[in-house]
Amino acid sequence: MAARRGMNSKGVWAAGGLAVAVVVLTGYALLSGGDDDSEAGKSGATSGSSASAPATPRGTYSAPEDWVEPERWVSLPRGQRTNGDGLQLGFPHTTEGAVAQLVAANTTDVEGSTSVTDVQTERYDAYMSAADRSDANRKKVEEAAAKVDAQLRQKLGLPASGDMPSGAYVRSTVVGYQVVKESTDEVGVYLLARAIEKAGETAPEQDSYTRTLMAARWEGGDWKMSVAAITEVASQAQDKPAIAAPGDPAFNDAGWTAIREAS
Repeated sequence: MAARRGMNSKGVWAAGGLAVAVVVLTGYALLSGGDDDSEAGKSGATSGSSASAPATPRGTYSAPEDWVEPERWVSLPRGQRTNGDGLQLGFPHTTEGAVAQLVAANTTDVEGSTSVTDVQTERYDAYMSAADRSDANRKKVEEAAAKVDAQLRQKLGLPASGDMPSGAYVRSTVVGYQVVKESTDEVGVYLLARAIEKAGETAPEQDSYTRTLMAARWEGGDWKMSVAAITEVASQAQDKPAIAAPGDPAFNDAGWTAIREAS
């Protein structure tokens, strides 16, 4: 039987844990007022409430020993170019192009000299709609990200400042999605993300999963995350897909599409 790939024997179904908060809670959702109020947690709105407070996991999930192949797979398109921060831009004007942009915006790696603040501001500048970009909003993102940086270091027992120690990191990867709404110029999806935290070389990895509602609009020749779009999609979204990792039969039952890494 095939072994389960990329999964610990147990994972936590987190309600907005610090790791996944790297992007979802301190960036996009900070401006939109939040998305999924169960596994991803509600973020603070633009009124200035904290978007980065860690939430308590709602339970644990015991992954089955046997791998069950996802029924739906997709290799998402790449952007046609990259910006100065190495982020992909120029995604195709298709549903999968919109999903690829949202996945890129929610794929993060915080380690070494890279901070949550670095990650947040880079993605804010690259992926937010022009209608949602302002000096005031960027400052809110920076302030919320700085709080997450401090909380993350405290949680992992790391020094309050300076580079993260060797072997310490927080990584978030989108592993699946489900389309909620699609049209020529607007796409709304649920994203299923796996986040991994590690406090150092000898520390064990800890993983958590979240389900988050996201949306993008076609703007200026590319897909951009839009507060107006997610507000519209959230008003239409009905049943939330159950959280289950790729390889679990429940992943197929919930209707997720697995994301195959591009070659």
